[in-house]
Amino acid sequence: QVQLVESGGGTVQVGDSLRLSCTTSGLGLSENNLAWFRQTPEKERDYVGGIRGRDGVKSYADSVKGRFTISRDSAKSTVYLQMNSLKPGDTASYYCAAGRPVLSSFSRASAWPYWGQGTQVTVDS
Repeated sequence: QVQLVESGGGTVQVGDSLRLSCTTSGLGLSENNLAWFRQTPEKERDYVGGIRGRDGVKSYADSVKGRFTISRDSAKSTVYLQMNSLKPGDTASYYCAAGRPVLSSFSRASAWPYWGQGTQVTVDS
């Protein structure tokens, strides 16, 4: 009965900020890892970043490092993706994922058994 629901997507201008939310149910954030991926219609699903449940250690793809920040609110069972300085290349459907992969496997989409439905982010050029 695990469920992940993304929200917060929309259309913004270059340089704007946006915060995405992934609200979870059926799992504990301290015992599961959470990650964000993004996908365009013409490309595969690419890793954005993730947070390890047991200690909060985070990782990010090089393309978003310094601009995006992952955080969590365990009381709300929610993980956030704060996106700053948005670029046209950030346009994609953003998905959250949950599971228990090791940190070195975070970037592998196949390592994550649970997925949300996605939320669209469009950055106008």
